[in-house]
Amino acid sequence: MKQYIEFSKEVAQAKADKKPIVALESTIISHGMPYPQNVQMATAVENIIRDYGAIPATIALIDGKIKIGLENDELELLAKSDNVAKVSRRDFAEVIATKQIGATTVASTMMSAELAEIQFFVTGGIGGVHKGAENTMDISADLEELGKTNVTVICAGAKSILDLPKTMEYLETKGVPVIGYQTDELPAFFTRQSGIKLNSFSETPYNIAHICKVKNDLNIEGGVVIANPVPKEHELPKSYIDGIIEEAVKEAETQGISGKDSTPFLLGKIVEKSEGKSLNTNIKLVENNAVLGAKIAVAFNKL
Repeated sequence: MKQYIEFSKEVAQAKADKKPIVALESTIISHGMPYPQNVQMATAVENIIRDYGAIPATIALIDGKIKIGLENDELELLAKSDNVAKVSRRDFAEVIATKQIGATTVASTMMSAELAEIQFFVTGGIGGVHKGAENTMDISADLEELGKTNVTVICAGAKSILDLPKTMEYLETKGVPVIGYQTDELPAFFTRQSGIKLNSFSETPYNIAHICKVKNDLNIEGGVVIANPVPKEHELPKSYIDGIIEEAVKEAETQGISGKDSTPFLLGKIVEKSEGKSLNTNIKLVENNAVLGAKIAVAFNKL
């Protein structure tokens, strides 16, 4: 395994010193935001994690290696390159074997984090069951990964372009705990409300860390979703963003866009139709998740 995994200097030192580490995905950099906002966001999120006592490990596939933590030049390469592969479980071995540049999705970041023995992972929102999946079977590999990979994912719920009730049903079937942080309602990415009640919620990072420790002690397979609502001052009105999402979904259907191309297309259209408001909200919710992820990782490390 050592021939495939390469730690950045900072992450290698953190592992040697047994410091808390928080994984970060890279698809949000290469496919989720334009340059230079993507680099600015990635750098800000890494610094937030450091400020709260943990070490960030942004993950990507470069030159046949699983990079756990990116140096500055690698981050720039990922952010600026036009030929970055969007890598999930099905593409993982091929992208490494062919030495392509690959940005990791939630699923492949979870895989990489588990290989690197990193339990906590911060992202914007998880993938899920797409609208119309009863006809298309378009279901994100993120959900399958959450059913079997022992990584805790801190997010603002599932992306609101998805069918959220079906996504929650899928997670329940897979036995994946979805724990609301200071909320008993599933957040819907750009907004704090979805109308979907959660069975579990927690008021403190320590409580979440304790649940994760007990889950490990009991050797229960699979991941955990920590649903952290976007801060009130940065959320978009539900009716406003729902209308924009509906328009974007219709455009994707008209153009025949599906599969792994659908999420980047839809998010891009939402940025365009919201005149950049959704991009700002996206950045703020990722930063908010980074704060919580670092706090949980630090609490877990003490346990």
